[in-house]
Amino acid sequence: MSTGTTATPDPVLVPPAGAPAAPPAGASARASAGASAGGPEPLQPAPIRTARRTGLIDQVIEQLRAQITSGQWAVGARIPTESELAQLTATSRNTVREAVQSLVHAGLLERRQGSGTYVLASSELAGAVSRRVAAARHRDVLEVRRTLEAGIARLAAVRRTPEDVARMHLLLAERAEARHAGDIDGLVSIDVDLHRAIAQATHNPVLTELYENLLDALQENVRRNVEVIPPEDDEGHTGLVAAIEARQPDRAAEETARFLDDLLEDAEA
Repeated sequence: MSTGTTATPDPVLVPPAGAPAAPPAGASARASAGASAGGPEPLQPAPIRTARRTGLIDQVIEQLRAQITSGQWAVGARIPTESELAQLTATSRNTVREAVQSLVHAGLLERRQGSGTYVLASSELAGAVSRRVAAARHRDVLEVRRTLEAGIARLAAVRRTPEDVARMHLLLAERAEARHAGDIDGLVSIDVDLHRAIAQATHNPVLTELYENLLDALQENVRRNVEVIPPEDDEGHTGLVAAIEARQPDRAAEETARFLDDLLEDAEA
């Protein structure tokens, strides 16, 4: 960042206490002669370059990232303005602007002209996945889901707890209500929550986090699916939850694969 001051010559390192004194004027020629005669090469002082004070910016970046990853600023929410953030962090608007821009580049935030800055993803990984999924073909996304979700269903059927199953049944009931009411936004949100609950039932933190980051990017994919499925055909999730509850991993994987295979056929039609 430019300071606006007149540039000055770079200073040189000052030898620490106890180090040999610098050679007197005129000694350079003698040193060169000594070097050519097999003597040691003289050490050249390294220039000091002006350091950029990034510590303050890094601190603001971490504070803003914490607001996002903790869920205080939800995906899709508009964050405070630069002026408000400068007051909250007791820093300058320039510092805040650089911190926000860093998170834009990381895929966590998105600037919208004339509207403000919005949370785009809950983590750097989610941001990268969101960008990739947004540019992908519908069929390709479905194939990724089929591969991943079949394995998740299988593991969930082995490891689920009674609490996991109760949560799935609750979401199934809420999903049915949203479908009956024609509430597409609610249906998409609950559908994503149901898939999240199934992933959490694997009790594998790495798999759960990976799938969580994918789910953030799948909202539009799920919306597209629920809009084309007739209500009378929307029973795949019920069979999936029943298989997980019965601890039948093969059946759970088959239920998931069958549901997504039907969507793949429609996508290729």
